[in-house]
Amino acid sequence: MITISMCMIVKNEGKVLRRCLDSVADLVDEIIIVDTGSTDNTKAIAAEYTSKIYDFEWIDDFSAARNFSFSFATKDYIYTADADEVLDDTNRERFLLLKQALLPEIDIVQMYYCNQLENGTAYNFDKEYRPKLYKRLRTFTWIERVHEMVRLDPVIYDSDIEILHMPLNNHSGRDFKVFLKQFNTGARLSKRLHHMYAMELYISGKDEDCINSIPVFEDTLSDTTRNEDELNEAMAVLTRAYRLNKDERSFFTTAIKAVANAPSAEVCCELGEFYYSIGNYNEACIWFLNAATETESILSIKTSGIIPYNRLADCYEAVGDAETADIYRKKAEEINV
Repeated sequence: MITISMCMIVKNEGKVLRRCLDSVADLVDEIIIVDTGSTDNTKAIAAEYTSKIYDFEWIDDFSAARNFSFSFATKDYIYTADADEVLDDTNRERFLLLKQALLPEIDIVQMYYCNQLENGTAYNFDKEYRPKLYKRLRTFTWIERVHEMVRLDPVIYDSDIEILHMPLNNHSGRDFKVFLKQFNTGARLSKRLHHMYAMELYISGKDEDCINSIPVFEDTLSDTTRNEDELNEAMAVLTRAYRLNKDERSFFTTAIKAVANAPSAEVCCELGEFYYSIGNYNEACIWFLNAATETESILSIKTSGIIPYNRLADCYEAVGDAETADIYRKKAEEINV
């Protein structure tokens, strides 16, 4: 049977940490907790479960904190957990079975991350695979009978374990500061981080967060090395940010480019919101209907579902057509995403 080090980074998680640790502490062989500056009772709770508690000065770098936590691990595999995650009884049993039966050639085990939409997190999937268990020391093996080579790709196993993500609040605001800091220091956002930033802004960003991101995504539009997906993401965010900032000229310039290039549900929703705000409900309906039925979302699935259908209902209510409004309101309820 393999041994497991559980590595966590935490800050002010006193309200949820015990719930997390109670669900997994007896399944792992050591618990390593790295605290990045808690001012509540987080460290006191952690001390009930482990003596391996380390301080890490926060430098707006989650990878640095994760790497620091990994450096203290001593077991065969490392399990990464956040304080707002929980294993219920069914998945505790699955976790134990996995621990007893895992083959040593497996480098990474993926587990389902659940309850994303239910808890208002910044993702488009309610259940998706994520790598959660990592082999601490990887063995490299020669493969192929001829033209031999070292196997570089990790051996990944998709388990049936479901981790319940149960946050008490959304942490996107913390992420936005990190994204902006990286940009302002001249570091390029990778394609993955570019998408995550745009998606989190669109799903959970406040008006101020969107407006603050304008320089980042204007830079994307002037960057000839960015691909079409990144350009479309930038135009979607900028269309929203310009509308919120009441910059009509930039709003329409960007929206027209986006529609001419590859119209997304996000941009259609923004055009609908603009026309709704000035009382042009007929024009607003055209764009909300396009969002719901003619285009696809690229950042938030709600922009091709519950948002445009509810706004269509609002438009028809505004012109006194309660019957049609009721039809669209029911569509929104049926979709519920």
